[in-house]
Amino acid sequence: METETLALAQEIDFSMWALFARATLMVKLVMLILIVASFWAWAIIVQKHLLFRKARAEARQFDSAFWSGEPLDELFHKIGPEPSGRSESVFVAGMTEWQRSHRADGALIPGAQARIERSMDVAIAREAAELDKGLPFLATVGATAPFIGLFGTVWGIMNAFVEIAEQQNTSLAVVAPGIAEALLATGLGLLAAIPAVIFYNKLSADEERIVSGYEAFADEFSTILSRQLDA
Repeated sequence: METETLALAQEIDFSMWALFARATLMVKLVMLILIVASFWAWAIIVQKHLLFRKARAEARQFDSAFWSGEPLDELFHKIGPEPSGRSESVFVAGMTEWQRSHRADGALIPGAQARIERSMDVAIAREAAELDKGLPFLATVGATAPFIGLFGTVWGIMNAFVEIAEQQNTSLAVVAPGIAEALLATGLGLLAAIPAVIFYNKLSADEERIVSGYEAFADEFSTILSRQLDA
């Protein structure tokens, strides 16, 4: 009897596609959600990696130009009103407010320092919001995917036990397919969640370093302008 049961179990197709095809509608829906979430998470991971690398390169290039000794007015006119880089956007925001704070006679309007700093803070917040796009989705996938997969597993096991009760048979050939289909949902949940959590932590740290660089530049630029105001 055991030999016959093992022979029947060996004839069952346990490939990923076969397990998906045999699963119930609810478990299939759970698996599809997890697969889509996984692909979406990887798309965000790749896009953010490229975006952050570009932002770091732009920051290095701008820092080199800013500290080259070139007059700030000339650098501002060279960049223009529509900067291409994120660091340049912070600089342009400060320089634009600096120029607007001058009267026609050349005197400064009171409160120029505070307005310049607020303008750069707004620019930094805008760039930080752009860099942060997509990261909350990674956090959501990392937090919820295992539970979604577990829901699919519980549902699949419940249906496996219902099938066992209907057939009045607890042999391996009856039990194994249903359990395997159910556990596949948990596996997909972990497959989606683990990379999402790892790269969310890494990308969040990278974003904080990039934004900290913008804030450090804004402080240095504000200090330079304050010297000119005092002079």
